[in-house]
Amino acid sequence: MRQSTVYICQNCGAQAPKLIGRCPQCGEWGTYVEEVVAAPAKGKSVATRFSDATPQLISDIPTTAEQRIDMHNGELNRVLGGGLVPGSLVLIGGEPGIGKSTLALQVLMQLGEMKTLYASGEESARQLRLRADRLAGKPDNLYIVSETSLEKILEHVRTLQPELVVIDSIQTIALESLESNTGSISQVRECAAEIMRVAKQTNTPFIIVGHINKEGSLAGPKVLEHIVDTVLQFEGDQHYMYRILRAQKNRFGSTSELGIFEMRQDGLREVSNPSELLLSRNHQDLSGIAIAAAIEGIRPFLIEVQALVSTAAYGTPQRSSTGFDSRRLNMLLAVLEKRVGFRLPQKDVFLNIAGGIRVNDPAIDLAVLAAVLSSNMDIAIEEGICLTGEVGLAGELRPVNRIEQRITEAQRLGFRKIIIPEGQKLSLRNPKIEIIPVRKVSEAFRELIIKK
Repeated sequence: MRQSTVYICQNCGAQAPKLIGRCPQCGEWGTYVEEVVAAPAKGKSVATRFSDATPQLISDIPTTAEQRIDMHNGELNRVLGGGLVPGSLVLIGGEPGIGKSTLALQVLMQLGEMKTLYASGEESARQLRLRADRLAGKPDNLYIVSETSLEKILEHVRTLQPELVVIDSIQTIALESLESNTGSISQVRECAAEIMRVAKQTNTPFIIVGHINKEGSLAGPKVLEHIVDTVLQFEGDQHYMYRILRAQKNRFGSTSELGIFEMRQDGLREVSNPSELLLSRNHQDLSGIAIAAAIEGIRPFLIEVQALVSTAAYGTPQRSSTGFDSRRLNMLLAVLEKRVGFRLPQKDVFLNIAGGIRVNDPAIDLAVLAAVLSSNMDIAIEEGICLTGEVGLAGELRPVNRIEQRITEAQRLGFRKIIIPEGQKLSLRNPKIEIIPVRKVSEAFRELIIKK
């Protein structure tokens, strides 16, 4: 084969014939690296994988229910859409030390009846054994190999014929046939494509672990996320014990599901009831705390929104949020000033979602404003009240989805009142919680503060 040299952006995978400083595709500086690529032989086509395929009428294609592999982990099954599909390729990404390898190894140890293979390019076999001793499970049919050559890993797959394979991580393995360095754009792309080919041919599911870059996205070319069937993001604050598993892409299920784990000494524990863990019961008579009824996927849970409003010490007020979109916080503060009349121009506003989780549900807008107002006035919100509602720019409360599930969850946890947007259609019979519909943010504040 004829070889040539190209320069490839390590951020987006764009190619250039010469070294350039700034990538014209993604705009990053200093990301181009020289790599040697081999051109295919003349007269041969690289697109031979589906050469025998013939067009079919879509109505003639048989449909059968997709079989799923039970992972013996309710949170992981939920995020995957009901279990792992045979022959699928799943990519798990996350920050260093967040628990990706622990999650992958623990899942294999829970599948005691299945023959599984764990291939690690980062840890030795002895390190993996020491980690396995700390985790709960019976690794009766779990095989371990410490290897960085993809050809040798796939040879072990053909020899052992496991029912599930984990490769940790995609950035540490390499194809010996490629001359580029381990972890380069070419190696990551070609390794993922080869793993996908073997997974589809043998109907063996593969789980690969991937690193993320400083921006928080998966390291390597964007084509890596296009190749795989499912992309899972494992996130959380290392200073907290909770970990969140989200699906960013799923060809076999929903991407709105959420899995919650608790990091413990003996591994990750499933959190089946996150409301009781995310709520603290010792905030009575404390200002700046509001309880929001949120939903992630199909799961309702209550979260604690904390706010602190103080006089700006350095002239320019700060706006800081943890677990909540800072741009949306600025918008809500503008609504609070324009539509409700509370001015916070010379005050710092700090917002925190308790438990170290990040929530994207817009229905917690009302709780955010309630917490900010409570801190600003130094008046505690009455215990036993929770809120839900999206706030519009006119100061109105917009309806939220699955309102009945939110009300039922608040009722189950013993809350006495819940404030919801006016106009929500309800079919609940004889609820044991007082439902207070309001039309504007100002009306919700009157219910919270004046009628206290």
